[in-house]
Amino acid sequence: MTIDTAPITLPRLDEDALATLFTEARTANSFADTPVTDEELERIWSLAKWAPTAANTQPLRVLFVRPGEGRDRLVERMSEGNQAKTASAPAVAVLAVDSEFYEHIPHVFPIRPEMKDQLAANPSGTEAMARFNATLQIGYFILAVRAAGLAAGPMAGFDAEAVDKEFFPGGRLHSLLVVNIGHPGEQAWFNRLPRLEHEDVISWA
Repeated sequence: MTIDTAPITLPRLDEDALATLFTEARTANSFADTPVTDEELERIWSLAKWAPTAANTQPLRVLFVRPGEGRDRLVERMSEGNQAKTASAPAVAVLAVDSEFYEHIPHVFPIRPEMKDQLAANPSGTEAMARFNATLQIGYFILAVRAAGLAAGPMAGFDAEAVDKEFFPGGRLHSLLVVNIGHPGEQAWFNRLPRLEHEDVISWA
């Protein structure tokens, strides 16, 4: 049997796609009244779920909050400077880490089902693993919002303890980030701030 060892050439995104995801993408600070559909929110997760995580553990959990009583409760728990932003968003995602993510290991990592019990027995190491990998997934989530043709407004300015008590009372989920989602409204963008230059970041070995 002959094995094809030819190198694989991966497709490159065109300039428009790169602009949408990276170079022209901005954090939105106000949102239009245009609704965001359930299908659009489901599309976001259908893209974000492909983020790489250690042993495919996927510890991120997503709570979508709609306008109304639920969003009002969330707005109350946002920092003062972020309340108006969340109040204007037609959809909001509360991104949380599942402290007992290991329960799914027999399904998501069937080659090592014993990892479930190993991680359950090491809560301190498990917490660090969960938060790190959930953070990786958050980066993909923001890109997925942009790829779905929507603007993202990620914010860490909120009372995480109060949000957890209100929306995740079981104690298993712990909020990490709130992301406002929608179409940009008037004066949605602040002036772009500078990025570090190559020489400030990159080294070679």
